[in-house]
Amino acid sequence: MAKLYFNYSTMNAGKSTALLQASHNYREGGMQTYLITARFDKRAGQGRIASRIGIGEDADTFDANDDLFDKLKQRFARGSVACVFIDESQFLTKAQVWQLARAVDDLGVPVMCYGLRVDFQGNLFPGSAALLAWADEMREVRTICHCGKKATMVVRKGPDGRALKDGEQVVIGGNETYQSLCRRHWREAVGD
Repeated sequence: MAKLYFNYSTMNAGKSTALLQASHNYREGGMQTYLITARFDKRAGQGRIASRIGIGEDADTFDANDDLFDKLKQRFARGSVACVFIDESQFLTKAQVWQLARAVDDLGVPVMCYGLRVDFQGNLFPGSAALLAWADEMREVRTICHCGKKATMVVRKGPDGRALKDGEQVVIGGNETYQSLCRRHWREAVGD
């Protein structure tokens, strides 16, 4: 039975690695997968999902204007797909998450979304909020704070290395920009 999955965490937990491994397992079993990532995240190159450990795959892309139900129908018309994988799912719109839920229900394909739960201010991303509301299954991909506790928050660092409290919700970056922390150390970093 097809389901909508949300695999979430903070930065640097291995979400993209887990996505690429799961897709590889399907392909190794002779099944086709369909990989999609956010169009504006070009850290690994346009239309590419890559992990910090050096593995990567080409992927289709989405932006806020795409109808993902239609995109999936068009892809399925070209051949069978056993599973859809979406990286950077925090950037989905609420409408797009609903389109993915419809694809699960009406097209009978599992959709596995991987993304951040909260931003650097501790607020839910719109795509993550919708996935938390509508996903059939949710799985936390865990990483740790420098103190050894589970990291559930992320800070965005300014040029001076200090945690920022304000700014746009979305700024693409990696280890040079973001750090995953437990709530206690996040609070200390942002001065709460």
